[in-house]
Amino acid sequence: MAYLGILLSFLISLIISAIIIYLAAKLLGETEGFGTAIFAAFIGAIIFAIVSYFFGIGWIASVVGGIVWLIALGSLYKMGWLKSFFVAIVIWIFAAIVSLVLPTIVGPL
Repeated sequence: MAYLGILLSFLISLIISAIIIYLAAKLLGETEGFGTAIFAAFIGAIIFAIVSYFFGIGWIASVVGGIVWLIALGSLYKMGWLKSFFVAIVIWIFAAIVSLVLPTIVGPL
């Protein structure tokens, strides 16, 4: 039963991340569909897991993960470093807003 909860939590966070990535990419003029955003969110989760495993949680892990994430965004959306950086900033802003609002919608568990 615990595995079902973990899987459900992963799928919900994957969908929310994909929506944020999709909106940020569309805002900056990208034409790829929602499938690319889901794949980008999945790749981001894998990158976070690998970097956290090797570097722990901290600023070095954040820098390394951020650079790898920019490479992934650039290759998935076929854009340069600068545009990848701006998309990542918009994603970060959207994610911060969602993380402030979402826990209040669900309420305490």
